[in-house]
Amino acid sequence: MHATLPLLQSTDFPALKRRALNTLQVNLGYRCNQTCVHCHVNAGPNRPEMMDEGTCELVIQVLRECRIGTLDITGGAPELHPAFRTLVTAATQLGAKVMDRCNLTILFEPGQEGLAQFLAGQRVDVIASLPCYSAKNVDQQRGDGVFDKSIAALRQLNALGYGQSGSGLTLDLVYNPLGPSLPPPQAILEGAYRRELCAHFGVTFNRLYTLANMPIQRFGSTLISKGQFSDYMRLLKENFAAANLEQVMCRDLVSVDWRGDLYDCDFNQQLGLHRAGQHGTHLRDLLSRNIDGDPIIVADHCYGCAAGQGSSCGGALTS
Repeated sequence: MHATLPLLQSTDFPALKRRALNTLQVNLGYRCNQTCVHCHVNAGPNRPEMMDEGTCELVIQVLRECRIGTLDITGGAPELHPAFRTLVTAATQLGAKVMDRCNLTILFEPGQEGLAQFLAGQRVDVIASLPCYSAKNVDQQRGDGVFDKSIAALRQLNALGYGQSGSGLTLDLVYNPLGPSLPPPQAILEGAYRRELCAHFGVTFNRLYTLANMPIQRFGSTLISKGQFSDYMRLLKENFAAANLEQVMCRDLVSVDWRGDLYDCDFNQQLGLHRAGQHGTHLRDLLSRNIDGDPIIVADHCYGCAAGQGSSCGGALTS
């Protein structure tokens, strides 16, 4: 796989500083039951990295002692971690909002029986990957048969109240472009998703998030192989919108990898861009040091979050 960091480190991206920390985004490991073309984590079934028990316990300690309101759990497929349900239960007992970044097909993996019921019982927000509302496009990006399984999972979640008005169970979907292009306007695409999923499959959801593909890991390597890396970076830079800098996720979120190391965002984590030269480089450091106001490590991939409508873990940044 081609390394993208050497192509990204020389940057003119504007300097950023942190605001108050309100979200702890925890990557439990890179093992996944899928191998997606656009995956910025390079996740897959053969990835061995997994957070140990002590670090999982430290996550809960940090949530409690630092009074962090949101736990955003990701992977890989985070549900494959043996401590996933224990971690979720402990966080909800603290009163934290818990978000599960779910690929949907995980609901049908061996050992995941009752997963949907567990998420509903803990009132976990489900952020579900569904890169299109057509089988052809989804299977092209995520693998044969993924679309049908995803629809079955969405129906199962809907039956439990997810995405239903008044239930309080949030089901949000995530869209990524198939190739090196910016996402279409989020509101317009959300309307199309609602119409198509409801009309053809009876599926409902709360919101659609549109995310730009990051020029790192598997997607970045593919761009290099096809000779498209420079063109994609040019597209991102030409569509830079300074207004997005006020809302990019790294301003109030910190990313934790499976070893407990801290990064300014999940993308920096995948590039190995530690909070180098700063205090607070491990999860335990949050117990003794406030990182508010710290500078954020930036590189050229940051244009992916600031181009067009913007892109973050919560979708588009501007309308």
